[in-house]
Amino acid sequence: MERLSTAELEAGLDEVRASPVDAGSLELVVRRPTTGEREVLAQGELHLDEGLVGDNWRRRGSRFTEDGSAHPDMQLNVMNARVIALVARRAERWQLAGDQLYVDLDLSADNLPAGTRLSLGTAVIEVTDRPHTGCAKFSQRFGVDALRFVNSPVGRQLRLRGINAKVVRAGVVRPGDVVTKA
Repeated sequence: MERLSTAELEAGLDEVRASPVDAGSLELVVRRPTTGEREVLAQGELHLDEGLVGDNWRRRGSRFTEDGSAHPDMQLNVMNARVIALVARRAERWQLAGDQLYVDLDLSADNLPAGTRLSLGTAVIEVTDRPHTGCAKFSQRFGVDALRFVNSPVGRQLRLRGINAKVVRAGVVRPGDVVTKA
């Protein structure tokens, strides 16, 4: 597995910062039917109660709720396609990050504060205030330098690891869909 050094990752920041601000595109939809399993979808259905239909978000639950149930503000994980392209190096490795939606759009806190709504396909999602940070699995798959990169101060500001979101209007999404601020 090719893992980039911190210097190599930082050299890719200009490309990440060039992400579209107001209108981008949905590059990949990935469903996680069970822990550790990934299905790349040609089309995904976003549902108000289920998130991405067929994903294990609800069944998996969350350590961030008192009763261990799924956290409503962590229904979807969205990652910048330019960041995962840099970190993963090969398109077939993108899905290893564990996110459901990969978009070519500036996900920074300045551009998409909590409460911002994004239209994609026939659905609308809302950015939540729950941080999405790199974890041990991310480090195992992409390296310690990649984990430090996404969790660094600039990484957190730019939300290099991605954002959490929830579905506010159900609909169908497909790679190639335009993603715009609603």
